[in-house]
Amino acid sequence: MNKLEIKEQLLAKCVEQQMQSIDDLQKEMDEAQRMSNDYGQPKDRYDAFRTKLLRQKDMYAQQQAKAILVLNTLKKISLKEELKKVEFGAVVIMNKQNLFVAAGLGKIELNGTDYFAISPQVPIFKALAGKKAGDEVVFNANKFIISDIF
Repeated sequence: MNKLEIKEQLLAKCVEQQMQSIDDLQKEMDEAQRMSNDYGQPKDRYDAFRTKLLRQKDMYAQQQAKAILVLNTLKKISLKEELKKVEFGAVVIMNKQNLFVAAGLGKIELNGTDYFAISPQVPIFKALAGKKAGDEVVFNANKFIISDIF
């Protein structure tokens, strides 16, 4: 599998994960709304159960809005551009771990290899930003050697 295929598959998995998250949150919002509707009219001004359901729905809506922002961020990653330094959209192959600088989505397994999708706001990215293949970085008392970037 070549570098472009790896990057395409990583991006596709990230997008798929975000789409699933958005769908799951929509189902939770719909369920909270359904339960609120089934509950009927408020019993009094301080109806705690109905208020709880509506707050839950609002919480899911906020989480969904954040998930949509992450999805839109992922869609900005260019697969045509060949990257030579650690920056947004880069796949970074190192001696201790492999990173995909996209969004903080965690571990992604691809063809038996683990990659970690990270946000450009995390400390390890800040330590690696702008580095090139062959560079060494010490982060949290660990020495990382960058072998490839694409």
